[in-house]
Amino acid sequence: MVDNGFMTVTPAAPPALPFDDAATYASWFATLADPTRVRLLHAVASAPGGTAVGVLAASIGVGQPTVSHHLRKLAEVGFVTLTKDGTSTRVSVNPACCSGLPHAADAVMGLLDARPCCPTDLPEDVVVRAMRPGDMEAVREIYAQGIATRSATFETEVPGAAELEAKWLPGHRWVAEAGGAVAGWAALAPVSARECYAGVAENSVYVGENARGRGVGKALIHRQVTAADEGGLWTLQTSIFPENKASLALHRGAGFRTLGVRERIARLDGRWRDTVMLERRSPTDSACCDTRPEER
Repeated sequence: MVDNGFMTVTPAAPPALPFDDAATYASWFATLADPTRVRLLHAVASAPGGTAVGVLAASIGVGQPTVSHHLRKLAEVGFVTLTKDGTSTRVSVNPACCSGLPHAADAVMGLLDARPCCPTDLPEDVVVRAMRPGDMEAVREIYAQGIATRSATFETEVPGAAELEAKWLPGHRWVAEAGGAVAGWAALAPVSARECYAGVAENSVYVGENARGRGVGKALIHRQVTAADEGGLWTLQTSIFPENKASLALHRGAGFRTLGVRERIARLDGRWRDTVMLERRSPTDSACCDTRPEER
């Protein structure tokens, strides 16, 4: 029970996981209860184009009859496919399980239903408005401050104003003002020129070094995601360094979910770095949050 000062209300019960889904997930998890099967699935998934039973047996140090038994169990629930290749059997991972298994874990842990739409408790002293041409100098300075941290981007030099103008989507460029000065910016860039990806964009959010910890990032990403929903964009994606905990928390608070870690994806200052890939899907019916006025 929650007492809000006026009346006592009972929070709505969270939606129950459908029985059929639970039964399916249980069968998957039961199949993976054996460590040998987990090792086999990992070995198969790590072999581009599939592999042979004999190769798998040698790689994990288990007899071929035992490997064949476990592979049949994995095939029964759809984790792998078994194809005859002459006298041998070719084993390949089922691509659907690469997304289905993480989805099952998210569903069981309540992450799909509990994922927030966008941040709440926005700062009252931060105004988010559309970016103007005269903001570019401040925007590039804040970009430079982010580059200097070596935890925000692989960029090592600030792109020119013309390059940024050409890169960002019109109508999805924002600045945050605090105390009458630009304190941060956010923008979306298309991920592809192909029409089928017209609703997919990559987001950027940068906060000036003197304005961090004040909720500027929350205000920016709130405006960014709600405007994307209203503008018909169905997916926002981003890649964040694992060390950048503040950015990861900001994006998760805006409804982004982790897709995976891209290991050693690129070098920065001569050192291989990983990135965490996240995405946010727009609601199917309408924008899920009330939006603040663009300017106050």
